[in-house]
Amino acid sequence: MNMSKTASVVTLAIALAGCASTPAAPTSPEDAFLAAIAAHCGQAFEGRIVANEPKPTTPDAFEGKRLVMHVRGCDAPTERIEIPFHVGDDHSRTWILTRTASGLRLKHDHRHEDGSFDDMTMYGGDTRDIGTRERQAFPVDAESIAMFERGGLNASVENTWAMEIHPRTFVYELARPNGRLFKVEFDLTRPVALPPTPWGW
Repeated sequence: MNMSKTASVVTLAIALAGCASTPAAPTSPEDAFLAAIAAHCGQAFEGRIVANEPKPTTPDAFEGKRLVMHVRGCDAPTERIEIPFHVGDDHSRTWILTRTASGLRLKHDHRHEDGSFDDMTMYGGDTRDIGTRERQAFPVDAESIAMFERGGLNASVENTWAMEIHPRTFVYELARPNGRLFKVEFDLTRPVALPPTPWGW
């Protein structure tokens, strides 16, 4: 074998070895969505309210507060990611994303300052379609509807939550058929100092 052919074979072998060691790209929108969020594990980002309609007639728990999300709990990022959502000095909320056999599940973990669970906790829903790499929607599930009805939160029985992940922004959204829309947009281009550990964790 002449030198030029030998060089070609070596080059091809190196190229193939490089391909073999490259992690496979996510094959489904759900997996790509989780992977995009997991890329920010260990970082926190500040957000702002971009929609709050109709305007609340009572004092709003989010208006005027510093809003920070922290991507953590990424020990198994293809299966579960925890995202605490800090509202001012309130560290009670954590969004939990879980991979299921049929899609994704979003649950809201709510705790008191002593770490005990709130009466309204672990509510949320499962995706009903594959969504996209950028957006996943979570209609309220039956367990959450029953919890809301027991707690007298009848407006919440038609909740649909959604999350979006883009190169520069992360969005959390709550919508209802009656026109209720609450949306917070986080700036992923400017990480901020990590907030305290959420209550109970």
